[in-house]
Amino acid sequence: MPSKIFRTVEGRGQVKSLEQRLQVVEEHVKKNAIKVMIIGLGSVGTYLLDYLVSKNDPAIRIVAAGRDADKMQEKVNIIRVSGLIRGVNKSLIEIEGGVELNDISSIQMVIKKHQPDFIVNASRAYPGLKYGSISWTNIRAYGIWTPLAIRFTKNIMDACDLADTNAIVINTSYSDAVIPWLKSAGKAFPDFGSGNLNHLIPRIKFAAARQLGVEDFWNVDVMFAAGHFHDVCISKEGLAEGVELPLKIYYQSEEQDLPLDKIYRDCRIAMPVDQTRNMMNASSNVQIITAVIDAIRTGEGQRVFVPGFDGQIGGYPVLIGYREGKCSAWIDESIFSFEEMNKADRQSMALDGIEDVTDGKLIYTEDLIQKVRDAFGAELPKIVDYEDIDKTAKWIIDEIIMPQLAKKDE
Repeated sequence: MPSKIFRTVEGRGQVKSLEQRLQVVEEHVKKNAIKVMIIGLGSVGTYLLDYLVSKNDPAIRIVAAGRDADKMQEKVNIIRVSGLIRGVNKSLIEIEGGVELNDISSIQMVIKKHQPDFIVNASRAYPGLKYGSISWTNIRAYGIWTPLAIRFTKNIMDACDLADTNAIVINTSYSDAVIPWLKSAGKAFPDFGSGNLNHLIPRIKFAAARQLGVEDFWNVDVMFAAGHFHDVCISKEGLAEGVELPLKIYYQSEEQDLPLDKIYRDCRIAMPVDQTRNMMNASSNVQIITAVIDAIRTGEGQRVFVPGFDGQIGGYPVLIGYREGKCSAWIDESIFSFEEMNKADRQSMALDGIEDVTDGKLIYTEDLIQKVRDAFGAELPKIVDYEDIDKTAKWIIDEIIMPQLAKKDE
C-alpha cells in the first residue's frame, strides 16, 4: 500500500486530548498494568468480557460496572469458569454494582475509583431489542434511533469529563452520528466507535478471496469508508444503492481489479438477527483495545475501521501508532482523501435518515420523516436539539417502539 499520510486529531471538550491520554495509557501498558472498564453487561458487554478473558493476558484487569451486581456476578462467574476450563483465564475481574446510568455522579465515582485505561460503553437505553428489527423492514433506515443511542453515552461522557479521566473511551451504539452530535454540542465525546463499518470489512475480505480463488483470506487487505446505511444495505442486500463508495482491495499487498458490484453482492452472508449478532460488536471493541496495546508494545502502526472517529460523521480507516515520537491516532488518508471519504459517508448517512449533525442539533431527512409518518403514523421532528435528547428518546419509545412491540405480541 502507499505510504501513510497523517491527519491531525484536534482536542475535545474539557477532557484531555486523545494524544495526552494515550501517553498515560502507554505508561500503564509498559508496566503491564492495564485496566478495562465495561459499562453495561448486556449481550455486547458479556461477549466483550469473555473475549478479553480469552486473551489470557495477565496484564489486563477488568471492571464490570452496572446497576445489578448479582446479575453481573452470575455472568462473570460463567465466563471465569469457562475460561479456566479452556486454560485462558489470567485476568482479574472486579464488579461494581449500583451504577445508575441516569445518574452522572454515580458513573463519575466508579470511574474515579478505578482509573481505567479503557472505558467501553456497552449500555443501551432500551435493552434486549435490536432496533433494526423494527426500522429496516418498515423504513429501511436506522438513523431514527440516534436519540436512544446517545442517551446514556452523553451521561458517561459528562462523567468522564468530571472525573478528569485518562481513559480511552469506546462507544458501541451508532457512533456514526452519536459521536459527531456530542462534539458538535461542545461536549466530551468517545474516542472510538465500535461495530458498524467494521462489520463490513470481513465480509469484503471473504468476498474478494472467493473472487480471487484463494483460501488465505487473511492476506486480503481493504481500504474503505462508509456510513451505517451501507453496513446494513450491503450486508443484507448486496447493494451500494447508487453511492460510489471509496473502496480498494489488495491481496498480498498488490491492488486487485475486482468488480465492486459483485463484491457487494457476495457480502450477503446470512446471520442471526437476535443478540448473537453482538459477537461482532464485542469483537470490534476487542480489536480497538488490542490495536492500542499492540501499537505500544510493538511500535508498529495498527489500522482499525471506526465510525464517528474525531467526531466525523460516518466511518473511516484509522491508524493507531507513533508519530513525532508520540502515540496517537488519526484518520488514514494514504489511499483516499478525507474529502472523498466524508462525501461518501454523508451520502450514506443521508440514506440512513441523517441529513446533518451540527451545532448540537441532529437533523433528520425529509425522506425519513415521511417514512416514519407512513409506517408508524408518528410525526418525527425535523431537528432534535441536544437539550431535547431525553425527551425525544422517550417519545420514540412511547410512540414507535411500544406500539410495534404490541403488534408483534398480538
